Amino acid sequence: MTKARKKLLIVDGYNALRSGSRYTHLHDNPDYTDDVLNKSREALLNDIIAYMGHDFAEGIIVYDGGANELSEGSDERIGAVRVVFTPAGVSADKTIEKFAHDARNRGWEVLVVTSDAGIQDTVFGGGVDRMSAEGFSREAEHMARESMLDAAPKVAEKRTVEGRIDPAVAEALKALRDSL
Repeated sequence: MTKARKKLLIVDGYNALRSGSRYTHLHDNPDYTDDVLNKSREALLNDIIAYMGHDFAEGIIVYDGGANELSEGSDERIGAVRVVFTPAGVSADKTIEKFAHDARNRGWEVLVVTSDAGIQDTVFGGGVDRMSAEGFSREAEHMARESMLDAAPKVAEKRTVEGRIDPAVAEALKALRDSL
């Protein structure tokens, strides 16, 4: 029996927030304050955690800090998700491609979420699966709706003997009861 390979989910963070319809309303405010960005990042993180479920061993969100001269790059782990801000001069694209390539070399199955055609072409050429940011957004929305339906209170169905037996038998029993 073959051993199941570990799965890694890599998400192009800012690309998902800009291109995924589930997140665009979160940063409609043109102010782009830290609070607005943090709210958007938190929503994406929560969706990634839910999407990973039991199928993915790890997840990585890569945010591009390459154009920010002050970015020293940071790496934080939240459960099974690693949140990476690239340092100044290092693009998210190259970082995502490197993570995907390294994971494939270790024998992992990899799924990259981005709408960046360059990243998609590069990782797909290396045997990595890809999903658009909008595709991920729709999947996350679907999962959220399903979760809400599962959590909705259900009215208990009254279970009686009459409801579980054949209607002809129920009629015969009623006739017997009425004849007594």
